[in-house]
Amino acid sequence: MSDAKGATPPDDIATLAKGGRTNVLGFILRLLARVPFLFVAGRLYGAETVGRFALAVVVVELAALLATLGMKRGLAQALSEAERPHAHVAWDALVVALLASVAASALLFAFPHIMYPSEPPHGVARFLPGIVFAIAWSDVSLAALAYRRNLRATVTARAIIEPWTISIAAVVLWPIARHDGLELSYMLSMLAAVVASMVPFVRSYGLPRGWTPRLATITALAWRNVPLAGADAIEWATRNVDRFILGQLFAPSIVGVYYVAQQIASLPGRLKTSFDPILGPVITQSLAVGDRAAVASQVRQVGFWIMAAQGCLALMGCIPGEAVMGTVGPQFVSGTAALAFLLIAEVLAATASVSESALVYVARHRNLLISATMLGVQIGLSFVLIYAMRALDYPPDYQAAGPALALMLSLALTSLIKSHLLARLLGARVSGWRWQLAGAALVAIAVGTVFTSLPHRFEWAELVFGLPAIAASYLLVIWRFAFGPADRALFKRMPGAR
Repeated sequence: MSDAKGATPPDDIATLAKGGRTNVLGFILRLLARVPFLFVAGRLYGAETVGRFALAVVVVELAALLATLGMKRGLAQALSEAERPHAHVAWDALVVALLASVAASALLFAFPHIMYPSEPPHGVARFLPGIVFAIAWSDVSLAALAYRRNLRATVTARAIIEPWTISIAAVVLWPIARHDGLELSYMLSMLAAVVASMVPFVRSYGLPRGWTPRLATITALAWRNVPLAGADAIEWATRNVDRFILGQLFAPSIVGVYYVAQQIASLPGRLKTSFDPILGPVITQSLAVGDRAAVASQVRQVGFWIMAAQGCLALMGCIPGEAVMGTVGPQFVSGTAALAFLLIAEVLAATASVSESALVYVARHRNLLISATMLGVQIGLSFVLIYAMRALDYPPDYQAAGPALALMLSLALTSLIKSHLLARLLGARVSGWRWQLAGAALVAIAVGTVFTSLPHRFEWAELVFGLPAIAASYLLVIWRFAFGPADRALFKRMPGAR
């Protein structure tokens, strides 16, 4: 049940619950759009083309993340403390992102082998680095809108415009651009997303009238956000360095299989990242008035919501794992083990991710040190597992699951360390874990086993009937035995909610 002591103030519950409802809607829309893209990419383009695309995108997205210089989360604090008009601060942030994007793009244009290690890019793929600014500007403008509680723009841009554009474009371009159609689809989706982000941004903040970029202010903002930028980059690298490692040691086809498993597993992780826009401002406002008990309660509450939802999705992906991967294409079934490890990793990472939402404000340097250390552990363990399995003559498909297992173990340890640190700093428990989650998982596993035990010719039943049954049994136990009044606020409109 929910905690009685240190409960989150009702207004904060209303704000978090409203953001949670918007988040769930955005997640469902993103899920409905992302699955068609994976199906199209796997069935039409094949594992090898998907693998080359995955390696290129991992580099571009890292460049875009670094170009934001931590302002995805740091902008909320900058706006809350600003004495200048908020529009000026927001446009300063966009200028910083633009300058950093140009530098990052120039580097990738000069050294394209960073994106394409196996062969030089051809056709439109050569221009992929030019999209870095669009990703960065979309992130910064959506962060500014989130500060004003506008989460609808994030849902529209990230859960509707971006994924549906890439899915539709991939289908349309396949007959005419089979080699670089995925890259072109990605570029079109990012351009569509930045337009969908900037239009509401301009409506909310307006054009920068009476504003001139302040070099000193911009430099100070960028320097101040270095720890946040580092935390963002390390968190991103934690989820993507495995793909990069595989690209150096395995054929593109194996990377393509892993990428599909990674994309399916990343959907539960997006639940947390979608909460960031509303959780960050709520935490900064509580810290501004010195209410650390409220911060602990906010982290604990959101942590449980995310963990409960991710647990459901992980069970739905793990139990009928072969059927899920087989939907993308028969050659992708070999990624089932990696999918299971990655889905479990997302559940284990929930506590660390939500704790970091507060640590970046109360202990940003220690948080950065922990993240960097654990990233090193993950990378080292990935190589150890791969080479150990090679020495034992395991097939390449088994070896490729090594980085996923390393990610799962490192994230579990990171959650323990970060939640302990935050709890000590705030003087209150921050973990959202409740033992009822384990009971719900056991019930769902028992129900799912019934469907996975059916003969192979009834594999379709695992998806058509098994997935809903697994979800229903899990959620029924959670609702009956784990949810309290504060948790149920997520599903109803509360007085005071805006």
